[in-house]
Amino acid sequence: MNRRIVLAITMITVLVIASIATVILLSGPKEKTILKIFTAGSLSEPFDAMENDEDLETIFEAAHPNVDVQITSGGSADMIRRITDLDQSCDVLAVADYSLIPSMMINTTTKTADWVIEFAKNSMVIAYTDLSRNHAEINASNWMDVLRKPDVKFGFSNPNDDPAGYRAQMVMILAQKYYSDTAIYKDLVMNNTNIQNVTTVNGTTTVKIPTSLTVTNTNKLMIRSAEVDLTSALESGSIDYLFIYESVAFRHQSSGQRFIELPMEVNLNETAFTVNYSKVKVTQFADNANASKIKTVKASPIVYGITIPKTAVSIDLAEEFVKMVITGEGRHVMLIAGQENIDPAYAGYWKPQVPAGLRDFVN
Repeated sequence: MNRRIVLAITMITVLVIASIATVILLSGPKEKTILKIFTAGSLSEPFDAMENDEDLETIFEAAHPNVDVQITSGGSADMIRRITDLDQSCDVLAVADYSLIPSMMINTTTKTADWVIEFAKNSMVIAYTDLSRNHAEINASNWMDVLRKPDVKFGFSNPNDDPAGYRAQMVMILAQKYYSDTAIYKDLVMNNTNIQNVTTVNGTTTVKIPTSLTVTNTNKLMIRSAEVDLTSALESGSIDYLFIYESVAFRHQSSGQRFIELPMEVNLNETAFTVNYSKVKVTQFADNANASKIKTVKASPIVYGITIPKTAVSIDLAEEFVKMVITGEGRHVMLIAGQENIDPAYAGYWKPQVPAGLRDFVN
């Protein structure tokens, strides 16, 4: 064959192969956009771990195939400090106490958020299983006596890290008045930890949590950073009882969890008792030399909050995700997860700062 013809065929073949390779590269899978979300531990299941793929992450990714939703869960205060203290960025933040966002992110010198939307409610309960000692006799009237028994071990999350932890303290203080039993907190907490500073002034009781919270009687009490870290200990029988959110206990019924519903005067759910709740306060990091870390939280009905931090990268997607949480699909997921919706969601004082695309969906 003529040498020129062979050379021409070779060049054409190379060009064709190069063109095919270019087409393959251009049409190949595109790198997904990451949507980073920080949530309270009690929201971990409705956000990314519900059965039958009915969680918010799965629903959102199905509607946005080129988005990778990455969810990190833990104690709400700890999640906020990742943003404010450690400069970690996230696109959506959802916490178990909406008031943490104003106190730690909005009303601060280094402002890391502009608004908060209240979107769900909850109650505090005492969870147990069939492995729990004395579980056959515990009820809403005698739980404090069961927890006092020498062979019974219970748990709550760290009040410095997690709202469920400081709410457990509030429940026990409120219970003292409701049950006319002034020794509940001393017997259950002060005798088993280094929490010793509890004062009452003009009818308001303040519990001060040491910066380095320690358990002095590990046979009686277990403390972990987030309340969800204690569920496995409960289910394995390592602890007998756990102060936890009703929604979390509700979702773990298939794993054998049961729970005691507490009176409305104590369970931090009923808005009619807001004034009564407010007579209990918890100061976090009470002996910390860094004043910016010390926070005093007043007991109030349990209300979850969501925002888009100022460090957000994927802002448009973040707004879409928040919209999903506070409207139809999100409300449905929260309900089947055992959490009570605030419908419509509420922004109150911060509504003018809420992004325009979300403003029509909040009260």
